[in-house]
Amino acid sequence: MAHSLKLKEFLAFLDSIAPLETAAEWDNVGLMMGDPLQHITGVLVALDPTLEVVEEAIDLRVNTIITHHPLFFHPLHSIRTDTPLGSLLKKALTHDISIISCHTNLDVAPGGVSDALAEALNLQDLAPITRSENESPRGFGRIGSLSSLMDGPIFLKHVAVQLDLPSIPVAGRLPESISRIAVCGGSGSELAEAAFQAGAQVYISGEIKHSTARWAEENKYCIIDAGHYATENVIVPKLVEIITAFFNREKSQVPVLASQKQRSPMSYFLKASPEKTLEN
Repeated sequence: MAHSLKLKEFLAFLDSIAPLETAAEWDNVGLMMGDPLQHITGVLVALDPTLEVVEEAIDLRVNTIITHHPLFFHPLHSIRTDTPLGSLLKKALTHDISIISCHTNLDVAPGGVSDALAEALNLQDLAPITRSENESPRGFGRIGSLSSLMDGPIFLKHVAVQLDLPSIPVAGRLPESISRIAVCGGSGSELAEAAFQAGAQVYISGEIKHSTARWAEENKYCIIDAGHYATENVIVPKLVEIITAFFNREKSQVPVLASQKQRSPMSYFLKASPEKTLEN
């Protein structure tokens, strides 16, 4: 017999795989809005909590959204419904939609964002670039190896294909052959030197700072900026799998879906044809 789960039971499960206490001090994770006693009719997974995603949840008739990025980081001093955030809050409240965030707690968790990125690139024997404490499996970023050596240009194409990118910026010197790689989903410029010290030939992340790119150039070290969205959105299908397995164990037959409407906020403009763009 199917079991109807309450939101609080789902929150307890999420805390078991990505404990709230492991989030960074500046972060805001957990239940952003909603009633813990509400029964779940379905779950929609997305990277960002946007009005578009709320409307998608309404169309799909699911009442729970889980995103990687938080709905808000700081206390609200007012809620104006003529603003994008205010409109989102009004619509979610009107339709009894709960919104949950798993952010830096999911970054450091085993099986989290950087593991998903590493797996998308077919890396093996993974370990955190920096560990949370002692020999804990939790930590930011991942370092691992390819199953066999790959020529540098071929590896760049591999990254572009696996992350569905029309182009990727590269700083420093691309190795002729590559086997050892470090990754960090999202904005990971600050881990570049740690990846270098850990022995990675290439470091892949998003939002690489200009100063970090210059450091890579001076040290002849290869850094690939694959973008914030592409390096983190890989967690969405993984979360769908994990959450679906949880509901199946609980004999709760509710849909768990990945957002089909959310796209990267960035587009690629082609120099040769300025009137055209390649959407990520």
